[in-house]
Amino acid sequence: MAPLLITTNQMLRRRFNELQRGDIIIGRVSLRPSEEHLLLDLVERGVRLIPSALSQLLSRSKTMQSELLAQWLPPRTRAIHDIHQLLEAMPLFGADEKIVTKLDRKNAGLGIHLWPTIEDVYTHASLANLSFPFVIQPFQRRTRDVRVLIIGNFIEAYERYNAASFRNNLHCGAEFRPWKLTPAQLKICRQVMARGKFPYAHLDLMIGAEDDYLLEINLRGGIRGAMITAPEYEKLLNARHQEILTEIVE
Repeated sequence: MAPLLITTNQMLRRRFNELQRGDIIIGRVSLRPSEEHLLLDLVERGVRLIPSALSQLLSRSKTMQSELLAQWLPPRTRAIHDIHQLLEAMPLFGADEKIVTKLDRKNAGLGIHLWPTIEDVYTHASLANLSFPFVIQPFQRRTRDVRVLIIGNFIEAYERYNAASFRNNLHCGAEFRPWKLTPAQLKICRQVMARGKFPYAHLDLMIGAEDDYLLEINLRGGIRGAMITAPEYEKLLNARHQEILTEIVE
């Protein structure tokens, strides 16, 4: 019996409880914030997801990335789920060290905040002015922000920079220019994708004077700043989906 092939979220919702081992879902599953357990249920039933359930969950959560992808992130990056974890993390940071926090499910630079000290983070979190969970890491000076797109053999990278703000997101007014990845930077991207089972990805790298780190990864993101056009991008994604589908059914 041929596997059932699910290609839209409407079809998935309609036939969710019929799915069984060997059936295949192509495309990201649209989930409400409290519905991540549906992916676990699908995996437990043996349903195949393209892209993988793990990559879909990692794309949704910065705190999950900080825990599973910790070895590629800047040192002292931590996921903070409650005030007790924040208290435990405070000794990792200097009394006068600037701190960056990233709200768990915010994108495009909208959930990133810069704080004068770790004590300021604690004050606002304890007074409920900063919502849990979030990611915390030291503010890094004199680094560069590079966006990398990888879809199969297609690779494009460009630097994002903002003279008026520490937020380098194009949505926040940054500019962009092409960037040539080094073999070591590409290796980081490939390693992160393998760990998270990403068949394609948008990755943000922090390029320092001595070391390079992952900032975050997502299955999808804006392509403003890239040379690839939207139709070309969608064509590559569809081709990658079909390539994985062929590997599964053969």
